[in-house]
Amino acid sequence: MFELMRYVSKQVVKRQGRMGWSGATCVHIILEIRVVSLVTVLLFTTIMHGNHVVHCSSNVATTPPRGWNSYDAFSWIISEEVFLKNARVVAEKLIPFGYEYVVVDFLWYRENDGTASTTRGKDFVDKYGRPQPDPQRWPSSRNGQGFKHVADKVHNMGLKFGIHVMRGISLAAVDKNTLVLNAKGSPDASGRSWTARDIALQGEECAWMRNSFTRVNLSCSGGQAFIESLYQQYADWGVDLVKHDCIFGSDFVLDEVTAVSQVIANTGRPIVYSLSPGVGATPAMALQVAHLANMYRVSRDNWDSWNSLQPHFDIARDFAYAGLVGVNQAQGGRSWPDLDMLPFGFLTNPDDSRSVDRPCDLTVDEQQTEMTLWAIAKSPLMFGGDLRYLDDTTFALLTNVLVLQMNAHSTGNTQLIHTSSRDIEDTRIWVAAGTSGEWFIAVFNLGSSMKLIPVNLAEVEQALEGDNPATCSSSLICEGINVWKNQFLENVTNYVNATVPMHGVVLYSLKCSCLAQYRALVESIH
Repeated sequence: MFELMRYVSKQVVKRQGRMGWSGATCVHIILEIRVVSLVTVLLFTTIMHGNHVVHCSSNVATTPPRGWNSYDAFSWIISEEVFLKNARVVAEKLIPFGYEYVVVDFLWYRENDGTASTTRGKDFVDKYGRPQPDPQRWPSSRNGQGFKHVADKVHNMGLKFGIHVMRGISLAAVDKNTLVLNAKGSPDASGRSWTARDIALQGEECAWMRNSFTRVNLSCSGGQAFIESLYQQYADWGVDLVKHDCIFGSDFVLDEVTAVSQVIANTGRPIVYSLSPGVGATPAMALQVAHLANMYRVSRDNWDSWNSLQPHFDIARDFAYAGLVGVNQAQGGRSWPDLDMLPFGFLTNPDDSRSVDRPCDLTVDEQQTEMTLWAIAKSPLMFGGDLRYLDDTTFALLTNVLVLQMNAHSTGNTQLIHTSSRDIEDTRIWVAAGTSGEWFIAVFNLGSSMKLIPVNLAEVEQALEGDNPATCSSSLICEGINVWKNQFLENVTNYVNATVPMHGVVLYSLKCSCLAQYRALVESIH
């Protein structure tokens, strides 16, 4: 922050020495101070009052959640030791930038004996049919402790703990016909207790985990009791985020989403409720869950290739147009369309039972494109790489202050459609309004060669008029920053011309004024 202010002072001295104190020089200095001061305020706001560092209420996900998820780097085989090592890096390096959730993904309850992740009978469950961590990979879970000790260690780092779960009930519980905890009544006239086979809906298995999980009959008291006991267990462990899979998109089960949302609220613990997967997700479907969940996937699994990244442009556009970004959630907090994890840094391969640690296959330009789209679309930001090998380039990508400020607090986020640049093939322009009157303009090149893409500032003004109207009858003049290059811009009038590399992005943060008012200021100084 203070380095920025020192920079301003040096520029003032340099200009005075070169040109003296002319009126135009004074105006340029004033505008430069405005831009640098804006960055200073945003930096202070992000660090001191950012995404989740300062808590003003118990509501969760009031801004898009940020954190780290284990899947992209470890698939389903992560251990307690490796998980906590990654969590410590989040605590030491990323928490000042609002990254606070650390999430154990997929199959933490599965025995890792070299068999496929879809093999039946490899899941650990307790006597009530509830999943329990694999004691070999998670040794602190032994003797019925579950994830309590891991959650305690995460909380002691100043972080929050999340887990991935599947819909319904494990077939391991069905095979063992375990009891249902606290179930009232009986499934039949015999007066016997409810069991897993009484509540499991045979033939309703998860389509891509048919040997592992099936739906629960929530129309009976036994099924409802099972869901209640399951999520009360997670709350008792100290879980702060639940990623609920095989429940959305083409696997949509609204009755379980509704039940789980209410059960989470009944636990009394603030828990972010996340839905997955996103294959087949539509805005119409999202309207049914936006008041029930805090985040929901809207795409298929995102990996580190351009073919995986590119479809997210149309998806993000459609959910923004539907007004689904930041919808108020019934249990408090808000709801965010989730574009999936950020596969940067060192990764594994999908569903791999080995530790690979290969570098991300996206170019640096493509990584900036992905980070910018996720941020301006206000998607949750969940990093997926192995943090033990966090490099400077990836760290800079994840912690750009203006990008994070845009993700957390901008409004009016949308893709421009009726623009003078629409005839330039493979071009996308997103805009958003900042909290201090600035405009964010992201110019994307989806093509295979560099492009010069002009952006009409009057069209940006029109798109954002409801948030930050400039109300100019004359032309606009703007000052600001090329965010990723950290270059200052001044005297930008009418158009900003972005030279964008293949698969790349240019992101601007601009403060604009009426040109007539600017000229009047210059004349008054003269």
